[in-house]
Amino acid sequence: MLTTGNQLRAARSLVAMDQVSLASASGVSANTIRSMEARGAETLSSGLDTIKRVQIALEAAGVEFLNHGQPGVRLAKRHGATSGES
Repeated sequence: MLTTGNQLRAARSLVAMDQVSLASASGVSANTIRSMEARGAETLSSGLDTIKRVQIALEAAGVEFLNHGQPGVRLAKRHGATSGES
C-alpha cells in the first residue's frame, strides 16, 4: 500500500510519470500530488480514497507497492516478460 511521500515519488520515477500526468490518471489535483510527496518519509495524511486512487493509477502504469517492514516500490512483473516463456 502507498504510505509515504517518498514512496509516491519513487513510484512515479519508476514509470517516468510527472505529477500532472499522475494527477490526471488518478483524478486528483496536481497540488494534491505535490502535497502528498512533500510529506517525505512521513505517513500520508490525505484521505484514504485519495491515496487509493493514486495507488491504483500507479499500479495501472506498472508499479508494485512493497511494505515488507519498510515502504518500497518496484516494477511489477509482467506475464510473458521473461525470455523463454511462450
